[in-house]
Amino acid sequence: MRETARLVAAAAADLVRRRRAELGSAGLRAGAATKSTASDPVTAVDRESEGLIRGLLAALRPGEPILGEEGGGPAGAGAGVTWVVDPIDGTVNFLYGIPAYGVSVAAEVEGAAVAGAVADVAGGRVFHAARCAGAAVDLPDGTSRPLACATPRDLGTSLVATGFGYAADRRAAQAAVLAALLPEVRDIRRVGSAALDLCLLAAGAVDCFYEHGLNRWDYSAGALIAAEAGAEVALPRSGSPVVAAAPAVAGAFRAALAAAGGAGPLPGAGG
Repeated sequence: MRETARLVAAAAADLVRRRRAELGSAGLRAGAATKSTASDPVTAVDRESEGLIRGLLAALRPGEPILGEEGGGPAGAGAGVTWVVDPIDGTVNFLYGIPAYGVSVAAEVEGAAVAGAVADVAGGRVFHAARCAGAAVDLPDGTSRPLACATPRDLGTSLVATGFGYAADRRAAQAAVLAALLPEVRDIRRVGSAALDLCLLAAGAVDCFYEHGLNRWDYSAGALIAAEAGAEVALPRSGSPVVAAAPAVAGAFRAALAAAGGAGPLPGAGG
């Protein structure tokens, strides 16, 4: 399943990269539609990428259900394998030509990821992992290296990644949490792709990550990759955020996030 996820994510990334070059920002914006709010875009390439992913998975893993951001799928956790896919995580970045967007493909069993891959489209990297088998990244030069979290000295020297929802009321609540948390850490990064944020944590490029309101396709593969690289990862429950951190600061980060009002559901759309 890990090899399938790597293959499919890389193939979809090739498609997304090629279509980005063909259409450019102007062409993509002209054809973009919106989903949950006017600030939540979807492009034809999102749909093309998911179509390719679904076709490859149907050929390589026939009969296994697929849950995708654009095409939907089973809502619950099945006893067999379910593939959870995000054809472009970071569509706003993709739309504007900001080089931080990825393709996420995960295999879940009973709702838990057991294998997954995230392709960094612009960077030419593929991050991947399998449960109890570690995490690695394939680099553009054809080499691969294992992934391991950083070991920050303390929370005050930790770099934290996060993201924001699309509804105005949720953003206001997220901004309040961020304002309270910022003085406790080195700095905040808003990359624009939760899947890539979690892979950056796995690679030691950031030390902590949290975000409210994520869907399974946003975090399934990335959270597994971060966990297999040694991160302490908590998945959403009843409106809580995805929280992941290097073990050296995980306890302090969870405490700081709780003190900032960000450990549980937030006011606004969806909690």
